[in-house]
Amino acid sequence: MDSIDLEVLKTCAEWISAGKRCELVTVIKTWGSSPRPEGATLAICDDGHVVGSVSGGCIEDDLIDRVRKNGITRTQPEIVTYGITADEAHRFGLPCGGTIQLAIEPLNADSQIKDMVDRLAQGELIARRVDLQSGAVALGPAKAGMSLQVSETALTTIHGPRWRLLIIGAGQLSRFLAQIAVGMDYAVTVCDPREEYRDGWSVDGVQVVHAMPDDLVMEMRLDSRCAVVALTHDPKLDDLALMEALKSGAFYVGAIGSRSNDTKRRERLLDFDLTPAQLEKLHGPIGIYIGSKTPSEIAISILAEMTAVKNGVALPELMKVGKAKEAAQLDASPDACLLDPAQRIV
Repeated sequence: MDSIDLEVLKTCAEWISAGKRCELVTVIKTWGSSPRPEGATLAICDDGHVVGSVSGGCIEDDLIDRVRKNGITRTQPEIVTYGITADEAHRFGLPCGGTIQLAIEPLNADSQIKDMVDRLAQGELIARRVDLQSGAVALGPAKAGMSLQVSETALTTIHGPRWRLLIIGAGQLSRFLAQIAVGMDYAVTVCDPREEYRDGWSVDGVQVVHAMPDDLVMEMRLDSRCAVVALTHDPKLDDLALMEALKSGAFYVGAIGSRSNDTKRRERLLDFDLTPAQLEKLHGPIGIYIGSKTPSEIAISILAEMTAVKNGVALPELMKVGKAKEAAQLDASPDACLLDPAQRIV
């Protein structure tokens, strides 16, 4: 299963190879509320077929209608803005008077789409620069943290391999976590050397591996587009894998367990070859506090925290499971009435 943006690029490559005319549409700026973020893409063929999304439907309908009436006539990239007026915002279904700006680029064999798809398959992170006057394209390596850039003369978009999630342990919680993560376009791998857990465990689009978790962590060469979640409750499986993951560039490393188990785990990991700074990267008890009790709710809690970290959002301490439960216990204690209101959780 490919991510949405990779599917768009692959489809463009196929259309170009088949001699069809097509355009690549990229969200380059939004104001107010917008259904799709900057960098979202859509491909449209000269027969009106589309793949991807830039607005959730309304602007796509307008783009399709224009192509079906007039064909693809652009020879150079063009910047198009939707929703400048309240009437346009209403017409195109943009919420709260939002405005969206698109770059529409006619594609051909010189657009280097096939070359980029091939390089993405090799795990490269790529910066694609399009000259907005000539349409000339240049591909180059991108650095982690780079984002879309646009000026009067050029558009640079960042394309990379899918975000990856390694789940250690094949259980019921792993199943829900994997299913939701696949829907979020993660390439998910589940690792469990225990045959009794692994046998019969299956989720569409998820690779199941029976290697030792720490060996797999090293083999995967985790980078800043990777996350690791340990769910076995077994230190023999979790600890060594967590140690290797915390040494890697993974943007998120977390482990299931109670507050007391988390404390013991941290003490054990310090006995390994880990620095306090590396250990500080560990998320545990894992997830944000939403009162989750069922496996599906816990999976949502974990992925919510993971998404916040991925997007650079600093969560308040009281949203973290451990801190929230500590505050709840204090609030329920006989001395709770003596606390400053700001220290209590409600």
